Amino acid sequence: MTRQLWAPWRLEYVQAADEQEGCIFCTAAAGDVAERLVVHRGERAFVLLNRFPYSSGHLLVAPLRHVGAFEALESDEAAEIHALAADGLVALRAVYDPEGFNLGWNLGRIAGAGIVDHVHEHVVPRWAGDTNFMPVLADVKVVPEHLDETRRRLVEAWPRR
Repeated sequence: MTRQLWAPWRLEYVQAADEQEGCIFCTAAAGDVAERLVVHRGERAFVLLNRFPYSSGHLLVAPLRHVGAFEALESDEAAEIHALAADGLVALRAVYDPEGFNLGWNLGRIAGAGIVDHVHEHVVPRWAGDTNFMPVLADVKVVPEHLDETRRRLVEAWPRR
């Protein structure tokens, strides 16, 4: 018996990624926040959901300014990215109660960066046993919640400073 994995949002995003022109972070920063999955916008940096998440709530924190090298970040940009990542942890704990987190930067294609010309930090919530057979056998990750709902929940839980 053949089983099907239903992910109705996936095709739309894959097609959009293939047609994307320009920098996805610059486009997201300048566009409609809900449509671009922006969770929070600061003065120098912003937070958005990863369209191809490793787990529910996978956040990306990026400077508003288009900058492709980590060492080229200005001090105030780096500080705000750090603060927004910390706020992301607060919101993710409130919404999903993860058991841990991975925070990191993939700098350069060889280091795993899918987008190399606009630096960004990943904030990935983790749970015991969150790696299942799907990535191993089918090269598929299963995310149980639609990204629009994830965004709504995190916006509501975002800390107010």
